[in-house]
Amino acid sequence: MSSVPVAVVTGSNKGIGFAIVRALCKQFPGDVYLTARDPGRGQEAVAKLQEEGLRALFHQLDIDDLQSVRALRDFLKEKYGGVNVLVNNAGIAFKEVNDTTPFAVQAEVTLKTNFFGTRNVCMELLPLVKPYGRVVNVSSMVSSSALGKCSKELQQKFRSDTITEDELVELMNKFVEDTKKSVHEKEGWPNTAYGVSKIGVTVLSRIQARMLNEKRKGDHILLNACCPGWVRTDMAGPKAPKSPDEGAETPVYLALLPSDADGPHGQFVINKTVQTW
Repeated sequence: MSSVPVAVVTGSNKGIGFAIVRALCKQFPGDVYLTARDPGRGQEAVAKLQEEGLRALFHQLDIDDLQSVRALRDFLKEKYGGVNVLVNNAGIAFKEVNDTTPFAVQAEVTLKTNFFGTRNVCMELLPLVKPYGRVVNVSSMVSSSALGKCSKELQQKFRSDTITEDELVELMNKFVEDTKKSVHEKEGWPNTAYGVSKIGVTVLSRIQARMLNEKRKGDHILLNACCPGWVRTDMAGPKAPKSPDEGAETPVYLALLPSDADGPHGQFVINKTVQTW
């Protein structure tokens, strides 16, 4: 088993994920895994970094596929005995303004990846995070604005310091069901599938940090959600003000928090600054 530290970035063959891998290759003292659903694209991305003189390794990962997630889990367990840095970056977005896909379909597909896929990765990999490990869940400031558009009752639930993971899952499933019945607005939800999926990611991060405090207090693991900002990617389009490398700054900062840091933990961070949720 290798004693080398290891970092994994989900959905990292392009965009912000790719920029996070690039930065970690320069700053993280160990092996860095670039992951992608499509091995061809993943290997191409690794080769691109190689041309820059950087060494990333590749492992296939489709966060929508539990078998794929578990294959990565088993590989990390066997080769490294765990993981030191996990950046949950993989996500999707419909172009909500121009997309003609029915909203209920957008809701189901978006939550399947952004919330449930991310949660699956966490369920399988969080137990493998080593002491002093760092976990970063890439959320979005859209989670804050979407939260503000929820009914008071939903806001209260999503801000609660005692909400459980099961309760959160129930709420995320309810949103999808409500969109299918076309009652989501009546039920207090905002009209953004992406926003609700990222509320899920931010709240999940708060719950996970609480669980780590309860079960693994002495392990000094720090887990946070963050927003990379509005970044020029396939997802956000060419008009965004930040480059992918600039978008990677906050996730990388959280991934590389020094071993003597006792925070941030369980926070939502934008531009390296803790936000009020």
